[in-house]
Amino acid sequence: MITPGYLQRMARYNRWQNISIYGAADGLSDAERRADRGSFFQSIHATLSHILWADQLWMSRLSDWAPPDGPSRKVPLYDDWDDLKSRRNEADRTFINWAETLTQADVDGDLEWYSGTLQRGMTSPRAICLMQVFNHQTHHRGQVHAMLTAAGASPEDTDIPFMPDEYL
Repeated sequence: MITPGYLQRMARYNRWQNISIYGAADGLSDAERRADRGSFFQSIHATLSHILWADQLWMSRLSDWAPPDGPSRKVPLYDDWDDLKSRRNEADRTFINWAETLTQADVDGDLEWYSGTLQRGMTSPRAICLMQVFNHQTHHRGQVHAMLTAAGASPEDTDIPFMPDEYL
C-alpha cells in the first residue's frame, strides 16, 4: 500500500539524487552534457529536461502544479542549463513541501485525466499514478547516471537505504 510516508521518503530521495546527478553533470562541459550518448533522449541534458517535463505534467494532474510549457518531444524543453537546474531545484522543493501535506485520502481513489499521447481519457488509481512519478524519475536518472559515468563523472550511490541523514 502506498502511504504518505512512502511518498515523503521518495520526494526526499528524489531531491538527493537530483543534487548528485546535477552536481556530477556540472563537472562536464555544455557540449559533453549535450552529446548524443545513445539513450532514448540522446543526451544527459535532454534526458534531465524530459524528467522535469514529466514531473510537471504528472503533478499538474495530481496537484496544483502548472503543466509544462511544451510537448514532451520538444527535447530539451529547457534548453539553458542554468535554467534547467533552477527549475529542477524549485520542483524538488515543491515536491517535498507537497508530500509533507499528504493524507491517506490524497493517495486513495482514482485519478482521471486526458492523455495527449494516447488521445483519450484515462482513469487509474491515484496511488499507481503517484508511484509512476517516482518510478519514471528513477528510470531516467539511471540512464543519466550511466551516461555520466561513461563520461568520467562520479554521481553518488543511488541506493535508498544509503540516503544521507540530511535528506531523511
